[in-house]
Amino acid sequence: MPGTDELDRSALGRTIAVINGKGGVGKTTITANVAGLLALSGWRVLVVDMDPQGNLGLDLGYVDTDADDGGAALATSLTYGGAAAPHRAVRTNLDVLIGGDALHMAQAALAAQGSRDAAKAALSLARALVPVADDYDVILIDCPPGNDALQSAAIAAARWVLIPSRGDAGSQKGLDDVARRLAAVLPYNPDVDLLGVALFDVDTAASRVRENARAMVAESLESEDVLFKSTIRHSSAVAQEIRKRRLLVHELDDAVRQEPEWWRVRRGEVAAAQSGPRSATTVAEDLHALTEEVVARLTEHETQEVAS
Repeated sequence: MPGTDELDRSALGRTIAVINGKGGVGKTTITANVAGLLALSGWRVLVVDMDPQGNLGLDLGYVDTDADDGGAALATSLTYGGAAAPHRAVRTNLDVLIGGDALHMAQAALAAQGSRDAAKAALSLARALVPVADDYDVILIDCPPGNDALQSAAIAAARWVLIPSRGDAGSQKGLDDVARRLAAVLPYNPDVDLLGVALFDVDTAASRVRENARAMVAESLESEDVLFKSTIRHSSAVAQEIRKRRLLVHELDDAVRQEPEWWRVRRGEVAAAQSGPRSATTVAEDLHALTEEVVARLTEHETQEVAS
């Protein structure tokens, strides 16, 4: 097995870990929807579900299908080595390393291994991704909220970290946990850096939330200028509907836009279609804007690296 110095990270330059030490802050929603929008634009995308809950499968629609192995293939790669085996074409240009219950086994194995060989445990995901990474333009990792071994493996494989946050009083600990985890992984991945913090599930009037978030980020991560300008607005209806229909937000927006006007249904001119929340459009616009910012920051950093 390659050690830290022997691992060729050149193919992992666009690997992004989406992480927060706190649950319920939009990690999976942002991972799935940014991945889906990048794939729609023509990027070849791999999503890695490192969460034993496997909720990414709800957003991408493969839960309880033949494709859903409960994370067994990924757990095997993490525990015993070997190249990852993504499930192909969940969407056009979008492949997935499926997560689920089997990752509990991998977590226990990595935790035990870490007490003997911390580098080997931390680099388990990086080793699994390197053989397949050249097949993709970007890799997004959906991280569990509170699993040290799996979080460490995700960060050790990533070039960039994206942190979703609600920006509320309860978000400080989540940011502190990420900062602690980043510091612990730096010996195995000294190039990992913060891509940005995305505010998720905020009210339309978010100026105070942004200021609170800026202060928290400055305290926890020692940087004030990493907040993305885009914020993902709150909509319980959209959150419920995308899981119910197994659609990404832009797909739900497309479906809602194609529904007939209510007055035409009332007149009997057309048949009623499955209704959906009109707020899907605003949330889809927010996710489009965030995706554009992610691409812009990646491009900016890559340009700076070439220039230096």
